[in-house]
Amino acid sequence: MVRSSPKLSLISEEMKAWSAALADEVAGWPHVRTRAFFGFTALYRKKKIFALLPRSRGMETPNSLAFKLETKSAAVLAKLERDSRIRSTQMQKTQWFTFEVALSDDLRDALHWLGHGLRSGG
Repeated sequence: MVRSSPKLSLISEEMKAWSAALADEVAGWPHVRTRAFFGFTALYRKKKIFALLPRSRGMETPNSLAFKLETKSAAVLAKLERDSRIRSTQMQKTQWFTFEVALSDDLRDALHWLGHGLRSGG
């Protein structure tokens, strides 16, 4: 489902902890830097933003993070469509994907999608 103008929701303490753990992990990846951004931690590859992790607000729901993919292979598109935790939204004429984190076990898959965002060029 594609939405325009994503809803921003306040997040739980648990999501704050999960998001901080994700930010710590991704900040150690090559060419990645982080910056505070309107209630989010923005993840950049060089000068291009590729993901948003919630600090005080979630994208779409209180437990969601967002990433974008500049390039999408057929295999990646199929994975996006099969993963029920992923939705799509438009923000400033760019398609973003949201990933819903419900359990700590979801963090591994969140890192997987953040990696796709990083590699696709943000």
